Amino acid sequence: MLKNKKFWAKIIFVVVLLAIIAYTFRDSAGPIFKQLSTTSFTVLVAICISSVLYHLMEARITQSLARRYNPNIKYRRMVCCAFYCSFYRLATLGSGSGVAAIYFLGKSGVEYSKGAGLYMVQYVLHKSSIALFSGVLFLINWKFMMGHYREYAGYLLAAYALTAVIAAVLILFVISVKFHWLLFKLGGIFNRSGKLDHVLETLRKNCDIMETSTAELLKDKKVLIINIGRNLIKFCFWYGIPFLVLFGTGELTLLHSLAVTSLAVMTAAVIPTPAGIGSVEVIMTSLIGVLVGIDRGGAITLLYRFATFIFPFFIGGAYVLYRRWRGKMLNRDEKMLE
Repeated sequence: MLKNKKFWAKIIFVVVLLAIIAYTFRDSAGPIFKQLSTTSFTVLVAICISSVLYHLMEARITQSLARRYNPNIKYRRMVCCAFYCSFYRLATLGSGSGVAAIYFLGKSGVEYSKGAGLYMVQYVLHKSSIALFSGVLFLINWKFMMGHYREYAGYLLAAYALTAVIAAVLILFVISVKFHWLLFKLGGIFNRSGKLDHVLETLRKNCDIMETSTAELLKDKKVLIINIGRNLIKFCFWYGIPFLVLFGTGELTLLHSLAVTSLAVMTAAVIPTPAGIGSVEVIMTSLIGVLVGIDRGGAITLLYRFATFIFPFFIGGAYVLYRRWRGKMLNRDEKMLE
């Protein structure tokens, strides 16, 4: 019952947020959709291929970590896992992708407690790599970025600072027993009435999982460093999408696309909205709009959302339906044999 209330609360929040965005860009809505209508089929294919390549790299990262617990885990299973999680990411507005990953890993020979630790380590690597990627690309394109976004300098610095804090907290949560102790102490201070008992118990269980299930993963520093590198490559496939949309126009180079898009995604990530819905649209449209105008910036953002959010959802959905169909066929065959 509580989960249903939370889900509907998310739905209402997203609807209100999208209504606010629609009102904010009401004068640009027509031109944005006009720009979308001019998108060629070649561009659509290119951004969809780019999205698939992102998931293929994500699968390789998951496989390399999962091998610690199941040396025989297959790469194709982890590809299915990547799209399976993308389906539940949209279906649950972000909250179910982690649960889906842990469940799928459990069905792939990784114990659920270890799968939870694996997912957390992978998530920390992902978030840390975003900050690293954006920071490096900002420095590489320093003259370009400062020339176009100097007036946003204060906001950008705040976004980097918040991202660094979030990444540090996540890292400490994964590796530090002392940090867990500190969390319990702080929780006790705010829980004198006992209203947070359930929250603290859940936190304690999660900390126990981190302490027991991640130790083995964290031993292999080489694998962690390699996977940070894989994350950096992975991001190129998504953050290069604006470049693919504008390919041939000369208005945006690949390096500039990577720098601006990674900055937009990193900045949007510090705003607590379900699955980044709303925050990504506003910030990316604004930053890309500085370069090519709000109309085209809005169209590029919607295409980015399609390639990174909607398209993987449909692939994952097809896989979910296939799993259910296969399960029914196996059950039918078992009954026939009885």
